[in-house]
Amino acid sequence: MARKGLVSRCPVCDSGMAVSELTCESCGTSVRGRFPVPDLCRLPDDLYQFLVVFVKNRGVIRDVEKELGISYPTVRSRLDAVLAALGFIESGDRGESSRVIEMLDRGEITAEEAEQMLRGEDEEK
Repeated sequence: MARKGLVSRCPVCDSGMAVSELTCESCGTSVRGRFPVPDLCRLPDDLYQFLVVFVKNRGVIRDVEKELGISYPTVRSRLDAVLAALGFIESGDRGESSRVIEMLDRGEITAEEAEQMLRGEDEEK
C-alpha cells in the first residue's frame, strides 16, 4: 500500500512544500494559488501506513496487532507517534512512557517493572 503522488518535503532542503495548482480531472479547469499540504500527507510513510491500518480496523487495537504482527504496547507507541507528528501531543509528553513501552515490548522488563516505572515508583519497593 505504498503512497504515491504528493511530495510534502523539498528534496533539496527538506522544507515543507505547498501545492500551487489544482486541476479538475473532468473538464481541465485549473486553479492557481498557494494551498497547504494536508497534515496527514505530511506524516512519514511508516506512520501514514500505520494510520491507514488503524482506521481500516476502526481503531480496534487487537485487530491492528493481528494485522501488523505487533504487540499492544507497540500499537500504542506508534499511535502516540502519529499524535505527536500531527501536533496533538508534545513529542516530549510521550517520551518516558514510550521508552518504557518499547522496553516492555522488547522483553527487557516485565509488566510489573513497566508499571512501577510508569508510576514513578522505586524498583526496590
